[in-house]
Amino acid sequence: METKLLHTPEGVRDIYNTECRQKLYLQGELHNIFRKYGFEDINTPTFEYFDVFSKEVGTIPSKDLYKFFDREGDTLVLRPDFTPSIARCAAKYYMDEPMPLRFCYSGNVFINETAVYQGRLKETTQLGAELINDVSVEADAEMASLIIKLLLQSGLESFQLEIGQVEFFKGLLEEAKFDEMTIFELRELISTKNYFGLEELLAQQDIDDNLRNVFLKLPQLFGSAEVLTTAKTLTKNVRALKAIDRLSEIYNILKMYRLEKYVSFDFGMLSKYNYYTGIIFRAFTKGTGEAIVKGGRYDALLNLFGKNAGAIGFSLMLDSLFLALKRQNINIPCGSKKSIFIYRHKVHREAIILADIYRNSGEYIDFISFDKKHKLEDYIEFARRSNAKKVYYYKEGNALDIYDLVTGDMEIRDVSNELKPFI
Repeated sequence: METKLLHTPEGVRDIYNTECRQKLYLQGELHNIFRKYGFEDINTPTFEYFDVFSKEVGTIPSKDLYKFFDREGDTLVLRPDFTPSIARCAAKYYMDEPMPLRFCYSGNVFINETAVYQGRLKETTQLGAELINDVSVEADAEMASLIIKLLLQSGLESFQLEIGQVEFFKGLLEEAKFDEMTIFELRELISTKNYFGLEELLAQQDIDDNLRNVFLKLPQLFGSAEVLTTAKTLTKNVRALKAIDRLSEIYNILKMYRLEKYVSFDFGMLSKYNYYTGIIFRAFTKGTGEAIVKGGRYDALLNLFGKNAGAIGFSLMLDSLFLALKRQNINIPCGSKKSIFIYRHKVHREAIILADIYRNSGEYIDFISFDKKHKLEDYIEFARRSNAKKVYYYKEGNALDIYDLVTGDMEIRDVSNELKPFI
């Protein structure tokens, strides 16, 4: 066999043993929070028609999608993002439902990052939630509170949920009347907080000096709730002022949740996803340079699938969160209950009965026939490598040897009463 076959392609990796158990444990704990908030699970396909993630929808650029063809010649893509899939699904099955719909999900997404992003995974796990048919400010605040509760449940203590408002930026754009290329460059410069590039670009535009000054201030317009008051003094644009008022309402509701200390505001936050129409989220913590949560309001996206409904949602990047927890030395329980049960062939039947008894009592049993090529010590060492807590050794009669790998104790248990009902 070629050595190459043992390796994974660039951008993907194996997850196994303790790390895999910890990741699944973390995923389960976070999923419980979704359920406590009333969200129901939804599963959408791993691949969809290309049009679900097209430029018109406003998701990942086509060059970063994994594309292939089906037998009929239609272009399919591995999902790079859950939100358009769930919007499609909601439009298909809940077209006439007017009441709020709460969906949560978990699964892998696939983005074929270019060379500039070397080191990033191309397949990552996301957990997320979508609240559909609710355009209220209360829904915005509820989703923000859910993000904070998820991060607290993960074990994080030091993190910040940054909230932006794309309507503020869009109000200024309406006033400036920039062309599409200028808007693209402007968005990029503000998002990367490139003040000097922004200054140069705006110097070339024929706009009012006051408006130019507001755009120049956007990269630095972030911080605690006081920044909302500052933003109000910069413009008289009605659309932009309404956006600030919405942020103020969200902040006041988060104070009711007693979660305001985890929140800051950033008027320079502009998502690469064009489907966002209102507030947008990003959460950051120590130990990773990327956001561990991204999301926002997308009140026009479902219209593309034929349903007129507002919606808001977010995705939690589980791999980034897991890395941050590790780097902050925050313990993630493994939850391992496994024991190794070794038996001699002559007591095979009795061993099956005992293993089932212990499994029914909640233990995880790795059932192994004793091979004369090995010694008992080999199996005990294998159990340690496997993070097992106990080794059961059953060789004959009614005596079961039990080795406790946590305490180092050994006992011999009489199993005659356990076997009696079955023999």
